Amino acid sequence: MGDYSESEVSIAFTNSSLAYTISDTDLVSGWLQGKSPKNVQHNPSMDKLPPPRHPLPQRSFSQDIRQKLGSSLSSLGRLLAYDADENAERGNWTGRLDFVLSMLGYAVGLGNIWRFPFLCYRNGGGAFILPYLLMLCVVGLPLFYLEVCLGQFCSRGAAKCWEFAPIFKGVGVAMIVASTLVSIYYNMIIAWAEFYMFASFTSKLPWSDCDNPDWNTPDCSLKWPLVDCLTGVKQTNGTCYDVQGQLAGVWNSTLFEEVTGRRRVSPSEEYWSHHVLAKSSGVFSPGSPRWHLTLCLLLAWFITFLCLLKGIKTTGKVVYFTAIFPYVVLVVLFFRGVTLEAAANGIKFYIIPDFERLLDAKVWRDAGNQIFYSLGAAWGGLITLASYNRFHNNALRDSLVVSLGNCLTSLFGGFVIFSYLGYMANQLNVDVSKVVTSGPGLAFIVYPEAVTRLPAPPVWSVAFFFMLILLGLDSQFAMVETVLTGILDQWPQYRHRKTLVICLICIV
Repeated sequence: MGDYSESEVSIAFTNSSLAYTISDTDLVSGWLQGKSPKNVQHNPSMDKLPPPRHPLPQRSFSQDIRQKLGSSLSSLGRLLAYDADENAERGNWTGRLDFVLSMLGYAVGLGNIWRFPFLCYRNGGGAFILPYLLMLCVVGLPLFYLEVCLGQFCSRGAAKCWEFAPIFKGVGVAMIVASTLVSIYYNMIIAWAEFYMFASFTSKLPWSDCDNPDWNTPDCSLKWPLVDCLTGVKQTNGTCYDVQGQLAGVWNSTLFEEVTGRRRVSPSEEYWSHHVLAKSSGVFSPGSPRWHLTLCLLLAWFITFLCLLKGIKTTGKVVYFTAIFPYVVLVVLFFRGVTLEAAANGIKFYIIPDFERLLDAKVWRDAGNQIFYSLGAAWGGLITLASYNRFHNNALRDSLVVSLGNCLTSLFGGFVIFSYLGYMANQLNVDVSKVVTSGPGLAFIVYPEAVTRLPAPPVWSVAFFFMLILLGLDSQFAMVETVLTGILDQWPQYRHRKTLVICLICIV
């Protein structure tokens, strides 16, 4: 034991009323020999400590499990959380998953649900996946990775990251302008989804019948039901009358429209056009504001303000819910959809390939457009979100995860949507191609019509529109953050007034 130094160490025995000062040599040698420590010196200052407690009882197995579980959760928390910010002025993401989930929420938006499935159907079904994936590998992923690296390396937003090449600063300004314009109408779509969700909190959906004089017209389709007219009298205008001379319905909708000049309109379409939007006769007759949509738009902007109140510090926490929960709803809707009658017809319509369509240049153009539209490249959001990364973050890994996750979500969303379209086409006794559409027409006309034919329609309606709201909010957060970061990078003196700046952005 002579190799040990004779430095003194202080050891306080917390379960005793005494404190001792001993040498580490005597402590180690005595411990090896099973003896008590030698050469101890009493410390008078510890005399006033309370008497020693009774020995603690032996811990139970459950206590050990709880301690190990708590230790594991603590270790997981330390693994997912970062230490202090590297960039004290601008700040960084506080968690290791904040950036990935924010990027995933930004990339996965409304276009994955209402645009990609329609493009896939229109451009050869399953054959469209080939140019889509090729455009992802050749154009989408490299550009996505480039913008993430640029933002992470420079720690600047879309406008200021071009200081190494000032001639390109206009590109960054154009990105901010594009995000500004898109965020204006994007929040309006969120407001529509909010209105539909609130309207769904009822025992009977308001667009389920033609008995509403405020928005239904004589052309409402339920007043002109499709019939076979096997026992009735077929008229030359496509209508059918029973033996008593009463109108039974329409036996040929195409003939009915050609002869009468009238078009059968679904209740959900009339609800959308005459009640929700209340379309006027033209641009020069704008009409009065729709108070219910105005309040929903105000709510959408208020939610955006709250989630961006502290910039990425609040957004990085909100996305743990807004980016993950839509997948839960999608999975629930998928399993409900595939169990519906004739759902397989819709799915076949979605995936059966038509390889001859690959010879059409329009198919390849649509694939490239969808990649840019879906991944959000060249809009400034990727650069902005990546600018809050730490310098040594694995940008390649995150880019691969987000890009592939975005494309897989599009493919999965197509199965969800077309399962309901197949069911709806079967219920209407028409071909699937007659009910396939994209954009707002799919989200606010076709799907609301489909849920009216499901058991417990309000439940599925609330779930679907809540999912749309969350999908829209994630993209909205990133676009408004792009504008906010561009302003604060250009005028850093306002950085300490970030709350006021984001408030003004939302108001304007």
